[in-house]
Amino acid sequence: MIPSTSKKRPRVPYNRHSTVSPTTGLRSTASRSAGLSSTAALIDSFPDKTISENSKKLRRTSSHPLLSPTPSPTTSFNDLNTADVILRLFLDPTAPIINVSDSLNSIDNNNQPNVQIYLHSPVLRRAKYFSALLSDRWQHSKENPDSAENKIDQYLIPLKLGVAPGSIEVHLSVLELLYTNDFTNVINSAAVALDILPVALKLLFDECADYCVKYLEAVPWSEEEEKRVINLIPYLREEESEELLARISPPKYDSCEEMLHGLILAAIHSSSNMAFVKAFVAKLLRDFSSRDSARRVLEKAFETSLKIVKESLEDYSSPDFRGDHNETEAIQRLNLHTAMTNGRHLLWLVERMIELGVADSAVKQWSEQESFTADLQRAFRDDAWRNIVPGFPAVLLRCTCKLANAVASGTILAARQVRMKLVKDWLPVLIVCKDAALSSMLPNHKSLYLELEDTFLRIISTLPMSDAQVLLQQCLSFSTRNVEDCPHLFTAFNTWFRRATNQPQGG
Repeated sequence: MIPSTSKKRPRVPYNRHSTVSPTTGLRSTASRSAGLSSTAALIDSFPDKTISENSKKLRRTSSHPLLSPTPSPTTSFNDLNTADVILRLFLDPTAPIINVSDSLNSIDNNNQPNVQIYLHSPVLRRAKYFSALLSDRWQHSKENPDSAENKIDQYLIPLKLGVAPGSIEVHLSVLELLYTNDFTNVINSAAVALDILPVALKLLFDECADYCVKYLEAVPWSEEEEKRVINLIPYLREEESEELLARISPPKYDSCEEMLHGLILAAIHSSSNMAFVKAFVAKLLRDFSSRDSARRVLEKAFETSLKIVKESLEDYSSPDFRGDHNETEAIQRLNLHTAMTNGRHLLWLVERMIELGVADSAVKQWSEQESFTADLQRAFRDDAWRNIVPGFPAVLLRCTCKLANAVASGTILAARQVRMKLVKDWLPVLIVCKDAALSSMLPNHKSLYLELEDTFLRIISTLPMSDAQVLLQQCLSFSTRNVEDCPHLFTAFNTWFRRATNQPQGG
C-alpha cells in the first residue's frame, strides 16, 4: 500500500479497467506493434531462473543499490545480476508465478497471467508510485530486519494490473521507458500514446504522462481515438487537459451556428468554384443534426440579403440627381448590380430553407414587402434595367414562385393573412414583369410566369370569397390571345362562381 504521508502526483485515481480495451490493445495495429517492438526483443533476453535462485541473488550488503541516490551507469532493464527489485505483474492474482523467459509465447497470445522482471529501485523511483512504495518497504525492512519475509522478499514489489489483453506489454514498455527515456521512438502514434498514458498516470510517471499529453495535443486523432482521449481527460490535471479540451469543446454555446453562418456567407459570396462550394454547404446543412440551428443561421442570412436588395432598389428608384450625370448613372448601375447579386443569394437561401422545411419566417417576411414591391414596379417600368441586369426580375420572381409553391402545396402552413398578402403584394410585380417582357420574353421566363400565375390562383382559391373576388379581378391580365391557352384562369373563375351560387347549408 502507498503510505498516506507520501507526496503523490495530484491526479484522479486511475481506473484499472480502462487501461486497454480488447479492441484497442497494443497489438491491434501494425504501427502500434512497431512502436513497442523492443518489448518482445527484451522478453527474448530474459534469463531462465527459478524464483528461489533469483531471490537469493537479491541479498545485498550495506552498499545495497537501494541506498544509492542515482542509478549505476551499468544498470539496464531486466538485468538479473544488478537488480534489487523483483517486480510481479499480475493479470490473475491466483495464478502461479512464471518467469518471462519461460512464457514468451503466452505473452504474445495475451494469455499469460503473471510475469516477473528484475529492476532497480533508483530507476523505479522516477515513478512516484514506486518511490512511495519503496520508501515504505525500506522503512519496514529496517524495523524488522530478521523477519522471514524480509530475508527473502524484502524487495519484492507486487503490482496488480487490469485484465485487458495487451496490458502486460504496455506496462513493460512504460517500465523500460523509466530506463531509456526514449519517448520519441516509442510513442510514435496517437494509439500508442493512448495505450501508454493510462499506465503512466497509474504509476505517477510524470515525464512519460506529460510527453503522451503533449504528443496527443499535436497530432490528429481518429474518431475512436478521440473517444479514448475524452475518457482519459478526467484523470488529467486541469492544466494538462486544457489543450485537449480546447480541441473538442466549443468555446461558447453558439459556435456551431457561427460556423454554419460563416459557411453560408462563404458559399453565397464565393467567386471561384461557386457551384461546388454551394453544393457542399447545402449537403452540410442537410446533414446537420440541429434543424433549429440551421433555421436560425439561414434566417439571419436571408434577412441580411433581403435588406441589401431592398436598400439597393430604394436607392435606384429614388436617386439623388445632385451630382454629375455620369456619376449618377454609375451609381444607378452599381445599385442594380448589388440588388441582382443579393437577389441570387436570396434565391439560393430560399431553396435551402424550403429543402429543410424551415421557410415559414421567409414566407411571412416575403408577404410583408408592400414598399419593396412598389419600388420593384417602378424599376421594372423603366427600361434602364434591361441593359444592366436583364435577369433581375426573373430572379425575384423565382424566389416568389418557390415560396408561393411551398404555401400552395401545404409544405408551409401559412396563415390566411399571410397567404392573402403574399398574392396581393407580389401579383402586381408579376403583371408588370410580364407586360415589360412581352416583346422579348425568353422561353424559360414564360414558363416561370405561367407557373407563378397558376400558383397565385391556387392560393387565391384558399382565401375567403371576398378576398378572392378582389384578387381574381387583378388576374385578368393572365388571359392570352387564344383563350384556350389559359385554362388555369378559367378554372379559378369557375371555382369562384360555383361557390358564389351555392346555397349555404341550412340556409
